[in-house]
Amino acid sequence: MHVPDGFINAPVSVATGAVAAVAVAVSLRGARRELAGAGAGGVAGAERTAPLAGLVAAFIFAVQMLNFPVAAGTSGHLLGGALAAILVGPYTGVLCVSVVLLMQGVLFADGGLTALGVNITDMAIVTTVVAYALFRGLVKVLPRRRRSITVASFVAALVSVPAAAVAFTGLYALGGTADVPIGKVFTAMVGVHVLIGIGEATITALTVGAVIAVRPDLVYGARGLTKPLELRTSPLATPDDEPAPAAAPASAAPAPAAPRRSVRRVWLAGVAAALVCAGGVSYYASASPDGLEKVAHDHGIDAKAEDHAAKDSPLADYSVKDITDPRLAGGLAGVIGVGATLAVGTGVFVVLRRRRNTGAGEEPATGAGRPSENA
Repeated sequence: MHVPDGFINAPVSVATGAVAAVAVAVSLRGARRELAGAGAGGVAGAERTAPLAGLVAAFIFAVQMLNFPVAAGTSGHLLGGALAAILVGPYTGVLCVSVVLLMQGVLFADGGLTALGVNITDMAIVTTVVAYALFRGLVKVLPRRRRSITVASFVAALVSVPAAAVAFTGLYALGGTADVPIGKVFTAMVGVHVLIGIGEATITALTVGAVIAVRPDLVYGARGLTKPLELRTSPLATPDDEPAPAAAPASAAPAPAAPRRSVRRVWLAGVAAALVCAGGVSYYASASPDGLEKVAHDHGIDAKAEDHAAKDSPLADYSVKDITDPRLAGGLAGVIGVGATLAVGTGVFVVLRRRRNTGAGEEPATGAGRPSENA
């Protein structure tokens, strides 16, 4: 779905760039609220959510390297909008995918630079908005169980991919540079991306299900579904049978707050998974063209495609230049990409967190660049 330079004309590219800029600006404001209000709330929630949001961006970058076959001669990969929105919130999700697209375009010559606005609009905004709106609607009607979150994640991710294909078709109808019947573009794009959506839905549901099984408190979309632990005097007692707690003496010290659970293990496990995917598993990914590349080649959409401005980048095409071993070159490029995306993404969210805390009259916490042991 990464649109290269030359597919969409300049006026539409500029217009989508403006749309993307406005959406990112709105998302920056919304992400401050999501980061500050996550988990336990306030600074505590932001302390653990900022590095996790950066991790989500790095994980999406890594999994996008894992193209999977969907039809004869065609492959697909994760877009990530649904996954990001459900894990860390829709505004933060838009920023996560936007960071990934920026890193891919600048470092790896994947997705045109003049088409960056098109790609952010299509892959970050459309997928996130469609997926999260559908996800919230499903959560409201499904039983309030953890399994419902996984089911809603699957359906939302599945729909988000063909929705992005429809959005691309609309943009191409407005500013496509090749004379191709728009009906053929629509049929081909939606058809292949429905198949890709199945892979997207599977990856999203498995990832959300894995996180919610271990730490449901870290899943933005699962807020309000968990109940606090109730302590009872007897296994057979009911809430109505329990005696009211005795009033504490006026001189008694307040009870200590419950310790906050660490996210370090989750963060380390996520980083390890991203590095394994990008640095090792990516070597075995499908080499077939992805959905847009296949449709563009078959229907002449790529007739006026332009060379990428960063085609001579040392990391172009996800391979380190001058390293002859393809497995080592690709794996090292993937590791570099994960590290760069993690650093940039975490930096963005830490800055947002600090600005939110400072704006609320609180001192920014130190050690913000990594997950706190007590967060």
